[in-house]
Amino acid sequence: MSGEVSSERQDAAGTPVLTSVRSGVLYVTINRPDKRNALNRATLDALRESFADAAHDSALHAVVLSAAGDRSFAAGGDLREFDALRSDADAAALFDHAAAALDAIRATPVPVIAALSGTALGGGAELAIACDYRVAAAHACIGFVQATLAITTGFSGAADLFALLGPARAMRVLAKARVIEASEALTLGLLDDVCAQGQSLDECVAQFVKPFVGRPPHVIRAMKQIAAAHRSALSQATRVAERAAFVATWTAPAHWEQAQKFLDRQRTSAASGSKT
Repeated sequence: MSGEVSSERQDAAGTPVLTSVRSGVLYVTINRPDKRNALNRATLDALRESFADAAHDSALHAVVLSAAGDRSFAAGGDLREFDALRSDADAAALFDHAAAALDAIRATPVPVIAALSGTALGGGAELAIACDYRVAAAHACIGFVQATLAITTGFSGAADLFALLGPARAMRVLAKARVIEASEALTLGLLDDVCAQGQSLDECVAQFVKPFVGRPPHVIRAMKQIAAAHRSALSQATRVAERAAFVATWTAPAHWEQAQKFLDRQRTSAASGSKT
């Protein structure tokens, strides 16, 4: 691909992921703003396909992953859809399905930049840190809030978080389960850049990708190959432990108690909104 190209997904109403290529950069956009860009099966599948396609484009310099709207990058896994998954086998299949999508991002042979236009929560935070870099709007925030649902990371993001922060700090972030504002997340190391006052996210991302666009694609791919090898060596053992921990916590009664409270709050909020 070269120049400006839009995917056939771009014009499809209700399509969960949109793609386009401009000046050697692939733009992948999660397109569920009415659901706060929650990650259901269809969205995870579309992300996996989009990044698998990118692996075959030798002209790309970088990929930018963003989301529609300015409220949410991704509000985590779509609990309304996943609520029926109750068995160990169901939980393991959910983990593997989400991990496959994030692995397609990790395996992309050029740098992937997550552009956070709003909140990245739970599985959405895991999606963000599966990328090589994270650039955020000033109002954006990120939260590993899985513990509020009495579960551990379920999309394979633990190894990424532990690599970014180290085991001790990562465990505290998971245990606190706070939503972290952009400035604090930058200091902590979860973000790589935050937009300046008055600067748009598009402008900030354009500045961030310049070093990658300014080098030949094969050189960028060589750099990413080294980085990917390092990342893979660190994450292999963690993945097995993370999967087992997720299955154990997902199927525990404490999780379903918290999940039911969460869904009840969503229904109440939706009902209140429909009356106004």
